[in-house]
Amino acid sequence: MRKPIIAANWKMNKTLSEAVAFVETIKDRLPSAETVDAVICAPAVFLDALVKETRDGQIAIGAQNMYFEDNGAFTGEISPVMLKDLGVKYVIIGHSERRSLFGESDADVNKKMRAAFTHGLVPILCVGETLEQRESGQTEALVEKQVTEALKGLTKKEAASTVIAYEPIWAIGTGKTASAQDANAVCAHIRQTVGHLYDENTADTIRIQYGGSVKPGNIRELLSESDIDGALVGGASLDPTSFLQLLEASQS
Repeated sequence: MRKPIIAANWKMNKTLSEAVAFVETIKDRLPSAETVDAVICAPAVFLDALVKETRDGQIAIGAQNMYFEDNGAFTGEISPVMLKDLGVKYVIIGHSERRSLFGESDADVNKKMRAAFTHGLVPILCVGETLEQRESGQTEALVEKQVTEALKGLTKKEAASTVIAYEPIWAIGTGKTASAQDANAVCAHIRQTVGHLYDENTADTIRIQYGGSVKPGNIRELLSESDIDGALVGGASLDPTSFLQLLEASQS
């Protein structure tokens, strides 16, 4: 039985004081860590404070992005070495906004995946299609390619510990959500892809999230499906009450 994982992606929101207040509000009200994993992926400037705020608790802190080099003349970038030194556990890699707005390629994503594992970080790998790609029947082929390219060179153990987030781009921040059945069909295809790349045990172990206008009102239906193991949540994760409701509804 795969333990659900609910990850907040705050994107470019909140101030430091608001971020700390959020954690202070929820940290003593969380469901048991044995039933669901809670992750907050915050802006980089908040990470140090949030790691310290959650050090003795059950909230894991994640970064929203990182570069694949350890150090060097890469102005404005953040390295996996820096994140690990802070005590960050997770890092989002390949989010559609990084791909579309900042030009990240599948090759870049693969380099970041390898760098994450080199330094003991758990990647949350994002894959997903645009509305045009979905309507033209490209979803499965596109997602399969993204997963295959991202996992190149990773061991079975690394692949199994990866979290994959299926995020249909047309559903992110739009209020539109793929039906639970449609979302599950793509997540099942992702799991099948992992099985073909590695083996059945790796496919059965890897956790696959859904992301795209997830709310407390639809999380139970999504998680009732066979291949959806959690959610990568944007807007609904910005409110502490809403985030707690997502966690409570996700307990295995």
